[in-house]
Amino acid sequence: MSQTPLAIDRDIFHEEERSRIRRLWGAIRLVRRSNAAMAGTAIILIWLLIAILAPYITPYDHLAQDLSHRLEPPNRVHWFGSDELGRDIFSRVLYGARISMPLGILVVALSSVIGILVGGISGYVGGTFDEVVMRIADVFLAFPSLVLAMAITAALGPGLNNAMLAIVVVLWPTYARVIRGQVLAVKERDYIEAARAVGAPSHRILLRHVFPNSYTPVFVKASLDIGAAILIAAGLSFIGLGAPPPTPEWGTMVSMGRQKFAQWWIATFPGLAMLTVVMGFNFLGDGLRDLLDPYIRRGSG
Repeated sequence: MSQTPLAIDRDIFHEEERSRIRRLWGAIRLVRRSNAAMAGTAIILIWLLIAILAPYITPYDHLAQDLSHRLEPPNRVHWFGSDELGRDIFSRVLYGARISMPLGILVVALSSVIGILVGGISGYVGGTFDEVVMRIADVFLAFPSLVLAMAITAALGPGLNNAMLAIVVVLWPTYARVIRGQVLAVKERDYIEAARAVGAPSHRILLRHVFPNSYTPVFVKASLDIGAAILIAAGLSFIGLGAPPPTPEWGTMVSMGRQKFAQWWIATFPGLAMLTVVMGFNFLGDGLRDLLDPYIRRGSG
């Protein structure tokens, strides 16, 4: 008995799903062989654990002021010292992880989703629609990321939410470009032609066959961009366009310590926290790129 077009399309999808599962398990095994990926994963997990447990492991309230102990250098009472209002910097740095890390992850997640939808549809449809969408993306890509984020945030008004929106606007075109290139290659594959031949609608082909086979470079880019998003958000906060005081966002904390060079600890420890988190995501992204890039893997093999 001959199969219906829907059954054939379902068989194609299941075969692709099994192939993706095999590739995923293979990638997980390869990650364990990458020192960079493992180091980045360890750093990220440590900071995520700190962010989750911050209310339970900080010795002081991150907003509590104690003017009798203001501007104290690192000591046994205040491990990272205290700021000009006597607030414990160690507690504020740990609480800062609860702002900076979720901010970076959420911004990149939103940017990638928007970019995947816009770029994927643009690449699959092609024609005039593709040209218009890509020219719009080029307009955003023509400006340096931080400068464009500053301009958007200044226009919307200072604040953490506006800063996050500005970063999303800055980042989505790069994901649209990446996914478009993947879709242009994937949509010419034999299994896509087979799905078209059995009468599968375009939206079904796009969602079940094209997108799931185009995500690898987007996944690698997202792991790298989380660190970049944290830095952009910190830069906006540093110039007063991001999180306002007394929010313990790392960029805001560095900004508060920039005029107190004698009290080096005020800006140093938040800066080091930001450095380690960004390094963790960069290590993870570099490791994933090396592991998932078939040309690099073939060359190393």
